[in-house]
Amino acid sequence: MRITGSAVSLNVPDVAASAEFARAHLGFTETMSADGFVALTHPDLAVNLTFLRVGLASFRPAHIAGPAGQGLLLAFVVDDLDAEFARIAAAGAQVVTSPETEPWGERYCQFQDPNGIVWQLVQWV
Repeated sequence: MRITGSAVSLNVPDVAASAEFARAHLGFTETMSADGFVALTHPDLAVNLTFLRVGLASFRPAHIAGPAGQGLLLAFVVDDLDAEFARIAAAGAQVVTSPETEPWGERYCQFQDPNGIVWQLVQWV
C-alpha cells in the first residue's frame, strides 16, 4: 500500500471555532471547506487536520458520531515552549495548564479551544 496523505478528523459542534483557533494560534491554513467541514494544513506537519460538524450524514458509523474532546489531546512539539505559551496566552486562548516540566524531560502547556479540544505544546528538555 502506498499512502499519499493523512488527516485526523474531529467531530465538533462548531467547526468554525476550532478551525479559527488552529489558524489564529498555531499557524494552520485552510485547504478546503464546505457546510459542516473544514480541512486544515500546516507547513511543518505531515498530517492534516479536519473538523466535521457533529451530525453530518456522511460520518459513519452513525452510532459513534458524537463530539470529539473527552480524553483527546492534540500534541505538537515546538522549539520554544515558553515563547509560544506567552504568545498564545496573550492572544486570549483559554489556558488549561501553564508550562510544567515532567521528571522525564517533557515540558508542556495546554490550551482549550471553544469546542473543548485540548491543544498541548511540548518541548523536550
